[in-house]
Amino acid sequence: MSQLFKKSALFHELSKSIKLSSKLPAYNQKRNLNVHEYVGIKLLGDNGVNVPRFGVAETPEEARRVATSLKGVSDFVVKAQVLAGGRGKGHFDSGLKGGVKIVYSPDEVKDVSSKMIGSKLITKQTSESGIPCNKVMIVERLYPRREFYFAIMLERKYGGPVIIASSQGGMNIEEVAKENPDAIVTEPIDINKGIQDEQVQRVAKKLGFHPDAVNQAAEIMRKIYEVFIQKDGSMIEINPMIEDASGKVYCIDAKCRFDDNAIFRNEDLAQYRDWTQVDKKEKIAADSNLNYIALDGNIGCLVNGAGLAMATMDIIKLHGGNPANFLDVGGGATAEQVTEAFRLISSDPKVQAILVNIFGGIMRCDVIAQGIISAAKTLELKIPIVVRLQGTEVDSAKALIRDSSMRIFPCDDLDQAAKKACDLSQIVGLARSAAVDVQFELPL
Repeated sequence: MSQLFKKSALFHELSKSIKLSSKLPAYNQKRNLNVHEYVGIKLLGDNGVNVPRFGVAETPEEARRVATSLKGVSDFVVKAQVLAGGRGKGHFDSGLKGGVKIVYSPDEVKDVSSKMIGSKLITKQTSESGIPCNKVMIVERLYPRREFYFAIMLERKYGGPVIIASSQGGMNIEEVAKENPDAIVTEPIDINKGIQDEQVQRVAKKLGFHPDAVNQAAEIMRKIYEVFIQKDGSMIEINPMIEDASGKVYCIDAKCRFDDNAIFRNEDLAQYRDWTQVDKKEKIAADSNLNYIALDGNIGCLVNGAGLAMATMDIIKLHGGNPANFLDVGGGATAEQVTEAFRLISSDPKVQAILVNIFGGIMRCDVIAQGIISAAKTLELKIPIVVRLQGTEVDSAKALIRDSSMRIFPCDDLDQAAKKACDLSQIVGLARSAAVDVQFELPL
């Protein structure tokens, strides 16, 4: 520990000597790019993977035209395009049950689409309000003899990509793993060597593909891996991959996730980002280079560093509170970004208190303090703010807060800060429930 403190002190002195400032360029880790199913299916199809014929529509009439254009098809599958799992077991606020429907004519395609498009789909992976469905995917219905689960994803445990597969496709893979772990096949891939013939052959045989279909399945697995590498994937999940009655192997569903940090190599994917599928505050945060995820609690969190943010949310829960958000301002936030972060947090009507937890390494505490003071004045915040600052320029930060005449509650200890934020949140919550106008006026 003494070595750690020495390094910390050394960094503090170095930071003062080189005059670190909020003008230094900042780089924040971004969230992965999720794309709709139709994007993933098209991407796979364009790279030689067998996929069903399909089309995409934004209106019921367009959906009917797409169905008509699929010559020779009499049975269709209409799939709601929302970025959430469990679509088949979900329900729409329009009253329609299920986000994946089998129909038997273009007119039925139009009718079902009219109940999906413009409505919200609620699944076990969404909030109670659901996610808007703006498009539907119309697919020719295929008739599988066997269904399989197949995915390639990055896994820290293996130091790179790993194949995760199961002969029990079409089911919730988490339930399969829990109830029958032996049904899960894993095959780590050496990213330097790439996927090997014997690996895909081994996986295809373990899954139980028909002997005549093993080579075909193995080749499709290889092509999926090539897409994964070329497009900087973090996950490509096929559920199900099927073998039809004629022995042909298809991928009839695709969930794809790509690395945002490599988007400069795959700018064609950027156009498919759908901001309607996330809380609108997350779009605002992305524009300000902030990492923000809305949650269901009532204590706003402003933290630097993803790990510290998670720990902060944990300690809030420990004291009986509920975090309202995950918000990581990163290691080089400016006062302007901090103000924008407060704007995001305070725009949530459920927020009853704000906890700021900053450990200043590269991030200077005085810059954060300036942002807090600016936000409190600019936004005329009426809810309590608890601030815990440690690290670079912390004494200057405390002086700024002390001299600001703002009602900001400073704490040196994280446990005390979290407890105070929870207590103050309860006070505000009780006052609101009793329709008592309790405000924490800033300044005094």
